[in-house]
Amino acid sequence: MRRHARTLMIALSLAPGATAAQNLTIAIGGSPTSLDPHFYNASPNSSLTQHLFDTLVERDAEARLRPMLAESWRAIEPTVWEFRLRAGVKWHDGRDLTADDVAFTIERVPTVRNSPGSFAGLIRAITRVEVVDPLTIRFHTAAPHPLLPTELASIQVISRHAGTGAETEQYNSGQAAIGTGPYRLGAYRSGDRTEFTRNDGYWGGAQPWARVSYRFIANDAARTAALLAGDVDVIDQVPSTDLARLRQNQRISLFEIQGLRLIYLIPDYSRRDGPVWVTDNDGRPLAQNPFQDIRVRRAMSMAVDRAALADRVMEGTARPTGQWLPRGAFGFNPDVPVPATDPEGARRLLAEAGYPQGFRITLSCPNDRYPNDARTCQAIAQMWTRIGVRTELQALPWTTYSARTARQEFNMRMGGWGSVTGEASYMLVNIFGSYDRERRRGAANSSRYSNPALDALTERAAATLDDTQREAMLRDAVRMVADDVAMIPLYQLVNFWATRRGLAYEARMDERTTAMAVRPAN
Repeated sequence: MRRHARTLMIALSLAPGATAAQNLTIAIGGSPTSLDPHFYNASPNSSLTQHLFDTLVERDAEARLRPMLAESWRAIEPTVWEFRLRAGVKWHDGRDLTADDVAFTIERVPTVRNSPGSFAGLIRAITRVEVVDPLTIRFHTAAPHPLLPTELASIQVISRHAGTGAETEQYNSGQAAIGTGPYRLGAYRSGDRTEFTRNDGYWGGAQPWARVSYRFIANDAARTAALLAGDVDVIDQVPSTDLARLRQNQRISLFEIQGLRLIYLIPDYSRRDGPVWVTDNDGRPLAQNPFQDIRVRRAMSMAVDRAALADRVMEGTARPTGQWLPRGAFGFNPDVPVPATDPEGARRLLAEAGYPQGFRITLSCPNDRYPNDARTCQAIAQMWTRIGVRTELQALPWTTYSARTARQEFNMRMGGWGSVTGEASYMLVNIFGSYDRERRRGAANSSRYSNPALDALTERAAATLDDTQREAMLRDAVRMVADDVAMIPLYQLVNFWATRRGLAYEARMDERTTAMAVRPAN
C-alpha cells in the first residue's frame, strides 16, 4: 500500500522505575461515549478502552497483524481457527487470563444493550467456541473464513469474573473496567476526561508514562491553544487551519499518515413513505422518500464538488474519493473513479425523477467528531441548494448525534467509517450489509440499506481462501456500491497529530490516539 507518512518511530528500552515521575496529557477531538469496550464500534471509544483492555491480535500503525494476547494462531481445519494464548498474562486484579475469558468475551459482544454501533459483525462467522485448555481456544465457523484473525483484532478481551452480569454502566463506573492492558483506570468523567495509572506488571513491559490524563476538547482552536500553552502534550485531529503555523513553531512536532477513514453522506432507507426532514418547496411533507430513487441519489452525488471540499474546506488534509479505501488497499477498485461534478446533469436527473423544482431537506451532521465536519456539511448544503434541493444544516454534538443516528431519526446525514482491517469487507459487512441482528450482519447499518445481491457477494468473498479471487470479488462489490449510489463518498482523511517538542508519536492509519503511541524523543 502506498503510504503518505512522516512518522518517527523510536524504540526505547526503559526500566519500570526509570520514568516514574513522567506524566502525559492527551487531548482528543472525538468524544468517547463509554468505557465498555463492546458498547460502540467507534474510534474514540476503542482508542480510550485499549488503554485498559487488550485484543487477541493487534494491528500496528500500518494495519498489519501482530501477536498480542494470542502468541500464535492457525487454521487447523478449513472451518476451525486455533489460538494459543500467552502464559502468565494477569488481569489488573492479579488473576490469570484464560481461554474461558476469551470465550466469555465472544458470548457477550452481541448481547450489549443499546449499542449505537455493535461489534457483532466482527464475530458473525463464529458458530461455536471451544475451550481446549486454559491457554488454547478454537473458533468454529460455518464456512472457511480467512479474515477471522483480522476481525478479532478489534475485539477487546474482558474477564468472566469481572464481567459476569455487568452492563455498560458497571464499566463506566469502573467496577468492571478490569483489563490486562498497559494502564489501570484512575477515574472516568464522561464528556470530560479519563485518568489512567501505569500497570507496572503489564505483560508487554511497563509504559514510560506513570500517569496519563486523556482529555476530550471538542473545539479545534481550544485544542491547539492547550498544546501551545503547555496544558497538554499531544493533540489529535490537528485543525487544518493551524497546520501551517504549527509547522513553523520550533516547540511543536507534527506527525501524519494517510488514513483509512472515509467521510460520506448517506440517506435513510428505512422509510419508503413518510420520510422525515424532507418536504416540498412549500414545506409540505412528501408522501414518498425521494432517496429511494437512484436518480435522486445520483443527482445529489453529482452536485458535490469533492475537489473543492478537499482543497478549501479540508485545506489539503483530505483526498477526494469515489470509494472507501485508499489506492493500494486490499479491495480498492481502480475502475471506480472520483465522481465528476455536474450540477446541470444533476438538475436533469432530478427532473426525470419527478422533482423539476427540487425539494427541501435537512442535512444532519456532527459538529465535534470529524475534522471540519460541520464546515463540510455547510459547504455541501450550498452545493445542493444550487441544484434546487434547498438544504438546511442540523449540526449536533456527537453523543446526541450517534444515538439519534442509531434510531434512524435523520433522512440525510454525514457518516465516517474507518476500515481498520485495511480491506474492503469491513465496511461491506457492517455498513452495507442488510441489517440482520441474528446473523450479526449490518451491525453499523443505521441507514438500513439493503441489497441481497451485494450481501451474497460479500459472503462469498468472506469464505474464499484464495487472496486473488477474494480481492476480485471485493472489487466487484465496491463497484456495486458505487453503481447503486448506496452512499455519497466525499473524501479520505489524512491523519495528523501534534506534540510538544521532545515527544514522538507513531502516526496510525486507523487514527487511534493512545498513550502507547507516544514516546520520549532522543
